[in-house]
Amino acid sequence: MKKITLAASAIAIMLLGSSCSGKEGANETAAPAEKKTVKVESDTFEPTTNIRYYNMDSVMANYDLVKTFNEANLRTMTELQNAQRSREGELNRMASNIQQKVQSNGYLSEASYNADMSELNKKQQAAQNYLGSLQAKAQEEALRQQEEFIDSLNNFLAEYNKTRHYDAILLYAPGELFNPALDITDDIINGLNSRYTRAGVKPEKETK
Repeated sequence: MKKITLAASAIAIMLLGSSCSGKEGANETAAPAEKKTVKVESDTFEPTTNIRYYNMDSVMANYDLVKTFNEANLRTMTELQNAQRSREGELNRMASNIQQKVQSNGYLSEASYNADMSELNKKQQAAQNYLGSLQAKAQEEALRQQEEFIDSLNNFLAEYNKTRHYDAILLYAPGELFNPALDITDDIINGLNSRYTRAGVKPEKETK
């Protein structure tokens, strides 16, 4: 750490001289003390402004890995919705048939009615289990994607900063004020997408 020499004003010491004799020293005053500069050496922390920041919303909106995740999640959500509609349709048809048979006295015995209701309950439970498993898998995949994204970002930033030697790369948040000249969001997005492409994954072209 650099030693910084600090210039300090010396303490002025007023020397009060006593008069030697009545005539000669009656109106004499002491000369002001000479000011001295004292050099003080101290180990101090050298402040730095060598920082940069980036906008996470922009990174997530433009990083091709996140776009791939979003496309996969959209497919998963569509499959889940289709499965839910299919199971609900089947259960509604079974319940409607049972109701119609009850109203038309179609059941010859209570046992046959109970058998149909038992089958309906089994299908309801099976549908709930199936849809629950799909939702659980979707949540697990979302967590895995989040971890992969964070690892990818952190690894890139560590590699990125090896040649730039920033003291800190901060995450922008609403309400914070930064000099726009310190914004490296575009650099991060371009670097992430370049690594993603080199890894052998080519982003799909957006369809309009």
